[in-house]
Parts: sequence; C-alpha cells; structure tokens
Amino acid sequence: MARDLPKYTVPSLTPEEGAKVAAILQERLNALNDLALTLKHIHWNVVGPHFIAVHEMIDPQVDAVRAMVDAVAERIATLGAAPVGTPGALVAARTWDDYSIGRASTSEHLGALDEVYVGVITDHRRAAADVEDLDTVTNDLLVGHLHELELFHWFVRAHLESAGGALSTAGASTEKDAAKAAGDAAAHAS
Repeated sequence: MARDLPKYTVPSLTPEEGAKVAAILQERLNALNDLALTLKHIHWNVVGPHFIAVHEMIDPQVDAVRAMVDAVAERIATLGAAPVGTPGALVAARTWDDYSIGRASTSEHLGALDEVYVGVITDHRRAAADVEDLDTVTNDLLVGHLHELELFHWFVRAHLESAGGALSTAGASTEKDAAKAAGDAAAHAS
C-alpha cells in the first residue's frame, strides 16, 4: 500500500524514516488484529477434554493482544501516519491464510495455535530487528510485545508437550497439520 509521507514525525526521525517505521508497524497491526480475532474464534469453538482450562486461558491472551493492537496503532499515529484497522484493509494486506480450524478439540486448536504463534512471533522479531537501529522506542514496544507473545506461546506449548519434552506438533508446518498431529497425540494418550 503506497503511503504519503507524514507531515511530521517524532524528533530525530525524518518523515521518510517515520513512514518506514509506520509501514513496519502497520504490518504488525494487521497481524495482531488477526491474532486477537483468531484467539476469540478459538475461545468460542474449542470443545472436549480440558475445555474450561483452554477456554479461560485464551481470554486474557485476547485482552493482552488487543492492548498491543492499541499500542501499535497509537505509535503509528505518533509517527505522523494514519493507522488502518479496518477488516477489509487487513484482509487485503495480509500475507497469510485465514485460520482454518472451526469447532474442534482443545488439542487440535492448541496445535493450530502453536503454528499461529510461531508465525506471529517470527514476524514480530523480524520487525523489531528492522527498527532496532532506526527507532529505539518502536523497538522497545515490539520487544515488550514479544515477551508476552512468547509467554502465551509457552502456555500453548505446555499443553502440547509430553513429559519427555517432545511437542506433539513437531514437524508440522501448517495449522491443519499441527491440529491433526496434536489431536492424534491426544487420542493415543487417552
């Protein structure tokens, strides 16, 4: 999406640098908005053993990710650009597929969510690295988000981990593959 240069930005950045940081943050805004919606979708559609534990584990993650969305959007505005948070813009700009699991077991959703978090965290780390030398405030914001996102990822993976430390989703590269692997492992454990 082509962006006009902001009329102003934060002190010590040029309008071009402010626009570059804002564009990086817009990608994170899209990803975090998508993650918040995906987490809520999981919250509504998870069933089976450990339902209440997973159902209740997801809502604080939704709230935290929504707070991240707000912080990123406000940073974009602080940089002099206009954050775009509409569903159509998110769908048009995203480079990933929509979450593909509907009503499913806790194991299946957590397996798929493992893959979602891998993608979000990997891209968030890349964005933090991309702004590290350019804007320390934005870098600090993204690193703070990574602390929470990686913690939430650990919560998910703790459900998928065997007593020996193996993840049921090891080797999976798609949400559907991870959901199947986690579901199969749970079925064999019963």
